[in-house]
Amino acid sequence: MDLSAAVWRKSSRSSGNGGQCVEVAVNLPGVVAVRDSKVPDGPKLLLGPSEWRSFVGGIKAGTLNPLS
Repeated sequence: MDLSAAVWRKSSRSSGNGGQCVEVAVNLPGVVAVRDSKVPDGPKLLLGPSEWRSFVGGIKAGTLNPLS
C-alpha cells in the first residue's frame, strides 16, 4: 500500500526521551497505519478501522498490554 499521503500523528502517550514513540495515520481510506517514529522508513502495521477501535479499546480497558 502506498503510504506517501499518510499524515502521521505522534501519540500523546509517547515519551519525549526517544522511547515508546508511536505514530498513527488515520487519513487513509479504509486503513489505519501505525509506525515507530524512531524508524519512520521501517515496517508499518496496517489495521482496518474496526481492528483499530478494538486495539485502542483493549489498551484503554487494560485488557491488552502492547508491551508484553
